[in-house]
Amino acid sequence: MEMNKYIDHTLLKVDATISQIDQLIEEAKKYHFASVCISPCFVKYAKEALQGTDVKVCTVIGFPSGQNTSLVKGYETSDAIKNGADEIDMVINIGALKDERYEEVLNDIQEVVKNANGRLVKVILETCLLTNDQIVTACQLAKEAKADFVKTSTGFSLAGATLESVKLMADTVGDCLKVKASGRIRDFKTVIAMIESGASRIGTSNGVKIVEENK
Repeated sequence: MEMNKYIDHTLLKVDATISQIDQLIEEAKKYHFASVCISPCFVKYAKEALQGTDVKVCTVIGFPSGQNTSLVKGYETSDAIKNGADEIDMVINIGALKDERYEEVLNDIQEVVKNANGRLVKVILETCLLTNDQIVTACQLAKEAKADFVKTSTGFSLAGATLESVKLMADTVGDCLKVKASGRIRDFKTVIAMIESGASRIGTSNGVKIVEENK
């Protein structure tokens, strides 16, 4: 198993500095992670630093609350793509989902997919705030919107990924979408369990530790 290729090497702390981004990039290049997942303000910098490597640039939209308007999320996405983003992780409007304003949630995702212009879109559900039925509905809406992944968590809420939520998401989307598990995934054993439950990508700030544990 090429464990490194499952990992989005992540730094989304609000106080992240350029020197920390530099370290993240160097680690990603050394271990050939799938991507670096960083805030939008660092996308152009990271894209230039990763030229000629196999590491993609992933950024976040509507992060972490998901409460931006669809228009703003669309613009954020377009700006991120212009700056070099290869992948987009967007947060749904969680309140709208809980209110059963499903058309609003669908339009929100579609706006991001449209502005991503063919780039990979992962839809963050924040599963710790949802019931199982709401998780299923969110997955169905992401599928209808033609996203590429559903993702468990921002890492900024009450809890992160669980095996139960990953399996439920994988069972719901089937072969149509993939699943990204993220949020408080800190060791190799947990990564393996997430993959066995149906995850195709892992978001973690502990990528180096996880890969080294696998040696």
